[in-house]
Amino acid sequence: MSDARPVVAIVDDDPTVLGALEELLESSGYEAFCFLSARDLLASGLSRLDVLITDIGMPGMDGFALRDLVKEERPELPVFLITGRHELAEQGRARGIQGLFRKPFDAQNLLTAIGEAMDRTDKGE
Repeated sequence: MSDARPVVAIVDDDPTVLGALEELLESSGYEAFCFLSARDLLASGLSRLDVLITDIGMPGMDGFALRDLVKEERPELPVFLITGRHELAEQGRARGIQGLFRKPFDAQNLLTAIGEAMDRTDKGE
């Protein structure tokens, strides 16, 4: 049995958000890797990830496009979208996207959602 901590990647163009999420996840037992862009994450690779959290509104590839690309390569990977923009949250809901959090979000709700998603992945759901 491995003692490795679950790996969560965070993609957000706001360093303050990255730092806050990194601290939250690390203090909750996860290993967090932070990226300022989708391109940076993709260059790093997806194989070692257990969960992805991505901002929606970013320059270059936005969170919707990143989610779609990741789901093609790793359909089982839980992906959570975060945004501070109301209209982007509504677009996500209209597209039927689950795991959408509007900033500022409740940290405990995010941690619970991550845990539940990992449980479903572990069970092969």
